[in-house]
Amino acid sequence: MIKSSGKMKNGRLPSIRPSIFSSTHISKSLVPLNHTFPPSETNVLYPSTASSLSSVLQHFINSDTPSHGQKIHTHILKTGFKPNTNISIKLLIPHIKSSCLAYARQVFDELPNPTLSAYNYMISGYIKNRQASTCESVSSVTNSFGKQVHAQVVKSDVEGDEVLYIALVNAYVKSGRVDYVGRVFHMMLERNVICSTSMISGYMNQGCVEDAEYIFKKTLEKDVVLYNAMIEGHSKSLETAKKAIEVYIDMLMLDFRPTMSTFASIIGACSVLSVFEIGQQVQAQIMKTELFTDIKMGSALIDMYAKCGRIEDARRVFDHMNERNVFSWTSMINGYGKNGNPEEALVLFFRLQRD
Repeated sequence: MIKSSGKMKNGRLPSIRPSIFSSTHISKSLVPLNHTFPPSETNVLYPSTASSLSSVLQHFINSDTPSHGQKIHTHILKTGFKPNTNISIKLLIPHIKSSCLAYARQVFDELPNPTLSAYNYMISGYIKNRQASTCESVSSVTNSFGKQVHAQVVKSDVEGDEVLYIALVNAYVKSGRVDYVGRVFHMMLERNVICSTSMISGYMNQGCVEDAEYIFKKTLEKDVVLYNAMIEGHSKSLETAKKAIEVYIDMLMLDFRPTMSTFASIIGACSVLSVFEIGQQVQAQIMKTELFTDIKMGSALIDMYAKCGRIEDARRVFDHMNERNVFSWTSMINGYGKNGNPEEALVLFFRLQRD
C-alpha cells in the first residue's frame, strides 16, 4: 500500500463529490524618417500639443483599429516632437496590439526612465505575440529581454505587480531558465497561485523536483490547477510516481474536485507503478463524473490496465467505449502483444483496418 500524508480509510482512496526622440536617436531608429505606415481610409489630423496627442492616441487604443495609432509615431518622428513619458507609453500600446513589436521595442528603449506599466506592456506584448513575424525568437526574448526587465526592476527598486511577475515567470519557464524563476518568487510579496503553477511546471520539466515541492509548500492559497501541476510532474517517473498518488489523496481530503488533467495524470502514475488496484479505484471515481465517457479517459485506462497485465480489464474498457481513437486501438493491440496474446492483437489490428 502506498503511504500518504492523507489518510486512506480501509486502504481505499477518499471519495470525491459528484523618452524620447532626439536627432541622434532618430538616425538609429528602427522607423526611418521617410517611413510611412500602410495607408488607411481613416484621415488623421495630427495634433501638436501633448494633451492632444495623448487624446488621439487613447482614441486609437480604445478603438478596433489600434494600428491607426502608429501614424502618430510617424508624425512625431517627422516633426521632432519630444513626447513625455505618458505619451511614449501610449505609443507602445498600438504597436503591441498590432503585433509590431520592433517598433514598440524602439519606443521602449528610448524611454529615459521606463515605468512599471511600460515594462508590463512590453514584456506582455512579447509573450502574447511571440509567434508574430516582427517578434524575435522566443529564446532570444526570454533569455535577453526578460532578464533585462527583471534586472531593471531590481535596480530601480520598483515594486512589481502581479502581471509583471507572471510575465517574468512565464518567460523564464518557457526558455528553460528555471534558475531565474526562484529569484522572481522571492521578490513577490504574495505567493500568486498562477505564478506558482508556472514555476512548478517549469521545475518539474527540468527535473528539479525539490524546488517544485518548495514552491508548492510556500503557496498558501492552492487550487486544483496547482495540485494538477504537482501530480503531473510526479507521475512521469518511477522514482516519483508514488508521490503523485500521495498528492492526489491529499487533494481529495481537502475536497478539491479532480479534473480530466488530474485523472489522466494519476492514471499515468498507476501505469508507471503497475498498481492496478489504485487504478481501479480511480476508475470508480471517474465513473461518478461525466468524464467517464471521454475518449481520453478510456484510452488512458486501457493503457494502464494493459501495462499492469490486466488485459481483460483493458478489453472491458475498450469494448464499452462509445468511440475510439488511434491511441485507444494502439494501446489495446500493444497490450495483447505485450501480454502474450499475439493472435488477439492481430485480430484487433485487422478489425482496425476494416473500421
